[in-house]
Amino acid sequence: MIDLHIHSMYSDGSKTVEEILKMCEEKRLEYISITDHNTAKQYKDEALKNNNIFSGKIIKGAELNAVFQDKNIEVLGYNINPDIINEWCKKYYSEERLEEQQEICYKRLLDICDKQGLIYDESKIVKPKATGYVEISIYNELMRHKENYEILGEFTESLGVFFRKGLANPRSIYFVNRIEFRPKYKEVVDFIHESGGKAFLAHPFEYKFEDTIGFINDLRRETELDGIECFHPSANQEERKNLVQYAKNNKLYISGGSDYHGDSKTDIEIGIGRGDLNISKEILEWI
Repeated sequence: MIDLHIHSMYSDGSKTVEEILKMCEEKRLEYISITDHNTAKQYKDEALKNNNIFSGKIIKGAELNAVFQDKNIEVLGYNINPDIINEWCKKYYSEERLEEQQEICYKRLLDICDKQGLIYDESKIVKPKATGYVEISIYNELMRHKENYEILGEFTESLGVFFRKGLANPRSIYFVNRIEFRPKYKEVVDFIHESGGKAFLAHPFEYKFEDTIGFINDLRRETELDGIECFHPSANQEERKNLVQYAKNNKLYISGGSDYHGDSKTDIEIGIGRGDLNISKEILEWI
C-alpha cells in the first residue's frame, strides 16, 4: 500500500515529519511522499535526512498551487530536487509574502461575512502560521453559530465544499481571490520538469468542475502533464475508475494519496483516507 499525498507542519498539516514517518511505518506503507504546499523544506528535516524510522521508499514531492482559466488548482511534483523547488518557491511563497497574503485574505473574507450578515466572534479566530489558511479558522468560527446555517446553505456541508465552491470560485460571493497571488499553471508544470520531476494534476474531483474530464483536456492542451492523481478521498469508486481509464487511454501516469493533514481533517487517515483507498504500489510504473 502507498500514500503519495501527505502534509506535515511544513505547510498546513498538524504533524511533524517524524510523527508522519512513524505513522507510515505503523501502517506498513511501501511508498510515501510528503507533499507539502509550495515548499520542499520537509526534505531538509532531520527525521528525513537521517531516516531510521520508515523502512519503505520515499518519493520526494511537493504540491504547488497554480492558476488556469481563472481557477485555482494544485499540481503535484514528484521526484523533484528539493533545493531547486525551494529556491523557486521564494518568488511566490516566501514567509513575508505569505503573511501579507494571509492578512489580505483575512480582511476580504471578514468583509464578505459582514456583507452577508454572518455572525462571528473575531476574538475566537486564531490566525495560523503563514503557510496555513486563515479561511479555515474563519469557517470554523462561522460554523459555531447555528444562525449562519441558513445563509451559508450548502457550504455548511463541509470545509471542502466551502473552499472549492465558495472561496476558490470566481463566481461566488465568497470568493477571496487568492488567484492573484498564484503562478500560472504552465509555469508550474514547466518548472517541475526543469527540476527533473514529473507533474501530476492533484485530485481532479476536488475542484467540483461541471466537466472534469473536459478540464483535464484543456490542461493538457496548454502544456505537457505527466499524470493524474486518480486515487483520492474526493473521488468515489466510479470516479476513480474513470480517471484510471482516462489516464491509460491517454498514456498518462497514475498516482494517489490520502491528502492527510492531521487535526484539520480528522476524518482522513494516512494510507486509507476515509477507509477505502488501499492504493497498490503496482500503479508506480513511473518511478
